[in-house]
Amino acid sequence: MVLLVAAGVSIVIGGVDEAVMIGLVLAINAALGAFQEWRAEKGAAALHKLLRVRARVIREGETLDVDAEELVPGDVVLLESGDRVPADVRLEWCYGLEVNESFLTGESIPVVKTSKGEGDKILAYAASTVVRGRARGVVEAIATGTAIGRLARDVTELAPGKSPLQVRMDSFTRLIAVATGGVVLLVGFLGMTLHQSSLLDTFFFGVALAVSAIPEGLPITMTVALSVAAARMARQGVIVRRLEAVEGLGSCTLVASDKTGTLTVNQLTATEARAPDEPVYQIEGAGFAPEGRVLQDQKAVQAEHSERLARLARVAILCNEGSLTLRDEEWVGSGDPTDVALLTLAEKLGLSIEGTREELPEVYRVPFEPELKYAASVHRDGHSLLVAVKGAPETVLSLSSGVEAAPWLSAAEEMARQGLRVLLLADSTLPHFDLAPDEFKIENLEPVALVGMVDPLRPEVPDAVAACKQAGVRVIMVTGDHPVTALAISRQLGLAERPDEVISGSELKNPEEALDRVRVFARTAPEQKLEIVQAAQSKGHFVAVTGDGVNDAPALRAANIGVAMGQSGTEVAREAASLVISDDNFATLVSGIREGRIAYSNVRKVVFLLVSTGVAEVLMVVGSFLVGMPVPLMPSQLLWLNLVTNGIQDKALAFEPAEGDELKRPPRKTSEHVFDRIMTLRVVLSALVMALLGMLTFRWALDSGWEVDAARNLLLFLFVVLEIVQIGNARSEKRSAFAIAPWTNPFLFFGSLLAFGLHLLAMVHPLGQRFLHTAPLDPGLALQVASLGLLLLLVMELQKLASHLVSRR
Repeated sequence: MVLLVAAGVSIVIGGVDEAVMIGLVLAINAALGAFQEWRAEKGAAALHKLLRVRARVIREGETLDVDAEELVPGDVVLLESGDRVPADVRLEWCYGLEVNESFLTGESIPVVKTSKGEGDKILAYAASTVVRGRARGVVEAIATGTAIGRLARDVTELAPGKSPLQVRMDSFTRLIAVATGGVVLLVGFLGMTLHQSSLLDTFFFGVALAVSAIPEGLPITMTVALSVAAARMARQGVIVRRLEAVEGLGSCTLVASDKTGTLTVNQLTATEARAPDEPVYQIEGAGFAPEGRVLQDQKAVQAEHSERLARLARVAILCNEGSLTLRDEEWVGSGDPTDVALLTLAEKLGLSIEGTREELPEVYRVPFEPELKYAASVHRDGHSLLVAVKGAPETVLSLSSGVEAAPWLSAAEEMARQGLRVLLLADSTLPHFDLAPDEFKIENLEPVALVGMVDPLRPEVPDAVAACKQAGVRVIMVTGDHPVTALAISRQLGLAERPDEVISGSELKNPEEALDRVRVFARTAPEQKLEIVQAAQSKGHFVAVTGDGVNDAPALRAANIGVAMGQSGTEVAREAASLVISDDNFATLVSGIREGRIAYSNVRKVVFLLVSTGVAEVLMVVGSFLVGMPVPLMPSQLLWLNLVTNGIQDKALAFEPAEGDELKRPPRKTSEHVFDRIMTLRVVLSALVMALLGMLTFRWALDSGWEVDAARNLLLFLFVVLEIVQIGNARSEKRSAFAIAPWTNPFLFFGSLLAFGLHLLAMVHPLGQRFLHTAPLDPGLALQVASLGLLLLLVMELQKLASHLVSRR
């Protein structure tokens, strides 16, 4: 609305070029709205692309290969390792089936499926991937009836959350529009009733007031400020998809973070190994790279130093279907994450994966089955056979002989309480190598060691979470992981210490109430993550949400700021988000919070500069009108101030660097407007000083016998100087202008020189003299008038000092 008023005023006074410029801004805003609709459609298209797979279906006794779109409920489909599940399938039969559902759950560990049971266990979901095993099932749901289809509807139907800047600027523009309209009507009424002004004179006064009050350059300057911040964020690894979301991270009061891949490295890692009555083996390093030592009693050990470690490394390699290779100086694992973690451990212990497999060739394998709860492999070792086993501790112990189970189970329980995933590795020797497969019996095992695994924290994340706390930003974890594992991770982060600070999805009945005490939400379903976000918003939070899976898309879109992962994130998640973190790192998010606060601070500086000078012009015009003086500045002169001299400097102000305390202050209250107490005080005080100086200078010139145009020329020069001084005042709300070196923002330094130089040129150039009614000033008089700007600087420095003393008290 403000832009439309400004465009109308510009046309009235003949400023067609300015009207065209404002029209372009309106067109850009309309284009941004159209872009939002296009982005939503693109998100739906990404989901559609994700669903385009082939399927093997049995129809009339014949196995056919068809497009998944041709499936109908009731079709019988076949699944095997590597297949993309074509629909939501109810399993009738399966063998060793494990499915990667990370796009739905956010967890990288494959889900074991069975044809017996209820719920998730007997359903294979559309777009998930079969990691291992085979299955047959009946199509239960297709298209929008599937789990991923319901998410697609949520993404396209949910309106995106508004960023904090949008909320505050909506309020600000309404305030400017109402205030401008009110002042224009009031002055028009007073002029025609008290001063008996003509309709034409009153109209021009109204035009002058409107041009003074409306910060015409604000839309473009805000775009510049946000673009500068977006470029800075990109250097930090935060890619901006919606420009208005740039400052949103800085204003957010709550971050709902995914665990896997954001707080953790998303690579299962063996961190501990132990056997009863022996010192614990601590395993250094994180991720698939075999970098780090194995320590016992703070001493580095390897397989060659210990028979137990040699057996541990050997079983880890042999009872394993995964692979670990070095490609382009980067370790790459494939297969089940547990298998890859064990291979990494073996490499850390100094045992060669390929050498061990060649030395002990496999002759028989028992794949992992949910009913068995273990996996085994048999290998030729000279004239005997070596059996390698891994599995649940209680199951492996039941296959052992001559072993007291209690100490092993006690150690396993202790490890599980730390949030570790615990496996027991064991081995045995069969005296004969010529047994038939049906003669192999997994029995008489000898336990080797318990191995504890976890998806470890990124090393920089605890400090990043602490920085959020210092910055007043609350962090909660929303994960699909088990509550015990989630609590263990949250303790390392300092998020939660007590079990009552963790709640599972099955217990979550009232998200709003839970947010008062809960820090960790475990075993959450996709719709629950959305409910948590909406509950936090209803409690007054500006919410930032991180996510990488399709299941996160509704929450990402509904949040004030959606943050998708660039490396592990799905295309659907990235399309639904406002920002993308290129390295999937929570610490990068904290850098984005800092840059967002810098961006909002710079927007406030620009608003302060434009509004304070605009209010000063309004007060001067109204004051001159009330005391019977002519219009002090013509509309063309006001536009020159607002769009040219001030227009250059306000855009340069958008390049202001950080002040240094961005992460040491709390986020602004959600109810706080752009015009808070300190902004209002500074605007009113500086505007009064500028208006008073302007009116006194104009009065002095008229009383000295100057022509009205000459007096306006002097006043115009004074306001150019005052605007340059006000730039120095705007650079910080708290720090003295003398404490900030001018060259820390070269754009502002040279921009101010350029603005002043342009005005000097307009004073001597015929075009300036013709359209702005300017003329050269006596150098001595110009210096005296310019020195009045020091009064404005003095008043604002005293205000900062007083505010500092009051805040300390």
